[in-house]
Order: sequence, then C-alpha cells, then structure tokens
Amino acid sequence: RILLSIILVIQFQMPKKLFVIGVGPGDPNYITQIAKEKILLSKYIIGYRYTLRTIETLIDKEKQQIYEITMKNQESAYQYVYGNMQDNEYCTVPFTGDVSFSESEVVDRLLEIFGNENVEIIPGISSIQVASSKSRVPLDKAFVVTFHVTGDIRQKQIELIKSVLDKKSVILLPRPWPNDLSKNFMPSDIALFLKNNGVNTREIDVWIFEYLTDKEKETIFRGKMIDLENKTFSDLSVMVIDQNKKETYLNFNLL
Repeated sequence: RILLSIILVIQFQMPKKLFVIGVGPGDPNYITQIAKEKILLSKYIIGYRYTLRTIETLIDKEKQQIYEITMKNQESAYQYVYGNMQDNEYCTVPFTGDVSFSESEVVDRLLEIFGNENVEIIPGISSIQVASSKSRVPLDKAFVVTFHVTGDIRQKQIELIKSVLDKKSVILLPRPWPNDLSKNFMPSDIALFLKNNGVNTREIDVWIFEYLTDKEKETIFRGKMIDLENKTFSDLSVMVIDQNKKETYLNFNLL
C-alpha cells in the first residue's frame, strides 16, 4: 500500500510549468483566448513594462506575483522565480506580438532554465501581421525579417539588399540600440544603407507603422524611402518596403 501511494504521488506530481505567450502588438483585443486562460492560471508573471501593460486587466496582483523586467535584470528574475516555484505551479512570460518571431534569444534561454518539456509556447498576433494587413503587402509575397536582435545582422543585411534589388517587398522590424547608436539599424539607417548599396531610394515606396493597434499613439508614415533619411521613429516600429504587384487567379491560365 505504501509503495502504491508513492507511485501515485510520482505519477500525478507535475513539474514547474512555464507558458511563453504572445499577447499581440499592444491592444488587449488582440490577446487570444488561450493566452488569457494561461495568464489567469499562472501564479507568476514575468514581463517587460509595455507587455505587462497590455495584459494588466487580466492580472490579479493580490493572487499573482508580478515581476517587471528589463534586458539587464531579466536573467536574475527568471532564475529567482524558477528557484522559488513549487512543483505544480505555473509561470507566464508574455511577449509583445508573436513569441515565435524576434524573441528566440530569450525563448532559448527559458527553455534552458525550465527544460524543453516544461515549457509551452502559445503563439500570438504579430505586429508584422498587422503591418502586412494595413499595407496590403501579403506575407507570402514578402521577405520577412527582424533586425531586433543582439547578434550579428550582416547576413540579414545582405538578404535585405538582395530582396529589394530583386523587386521583392520586405516587412521588417528595425533594430534600436539606444546605448550604442553605431549599432542602430532604424528606418533612417536602413534607407541610407540601401542607397549606399545600389538601391534607388527615390523610387521605393515605404510604410512605417509606430505603436500598432495603440488607439492613442499609433502613427503611419507613407512615402518614398529617401524621405526616411534623418527621420526618427519609435523603437516600436515596423517597416514595410512596398514593391507588391497585385496578382489574382485571373492572371494565370487555369484551364
């Protein structure tokens, strides 16, 4: 009987569980139902200020432990929460947009800390998708890339040049780097970079979307790429290089 009890405890005891969740570009209406359920289930919530603000109506500060993080203190926060969690407890790390786009550096670290089998990734609606919809540049006809990373971006830059010269549309996240402007790759930097690499920026149409889905702060810039030079845009920006040529099924011989 004692042996059976031990077996049952082992069988039904669950390890610490982490939900890594995309909560959309900013408007709470873009949070999926499954994301809401996981957030409500969690005792611990760890996230950046902007992301926590997106889910603030779902958070119960009396029952949940909330940790606002920055790039500098995120590692210690993840380690602290993991060390204090009990088996059968849940933690959520929410990310703006879709967790599977432009967040791999953090997600890979969370997988190391919690273990692959204990992490569930919940997709969300990305600002890339919203920008695609607003500009009417389909994702399946565009080169989609993020420069919002800390690693080397030279290969991505080469692919960007090739895509633009090949007359392909591009949807991208720029790279802000406030502490070292030499590492910035924001819309103004991108426009100059492409011009210096043989692109006629006077003829290229672009969109810049800032604070997408934020009813009070969202702005849209539309013009030629050359117009971006010396302009400043928010860290929360999406850039669309629009070289889209509309095609319908009538363009093809289906008979």
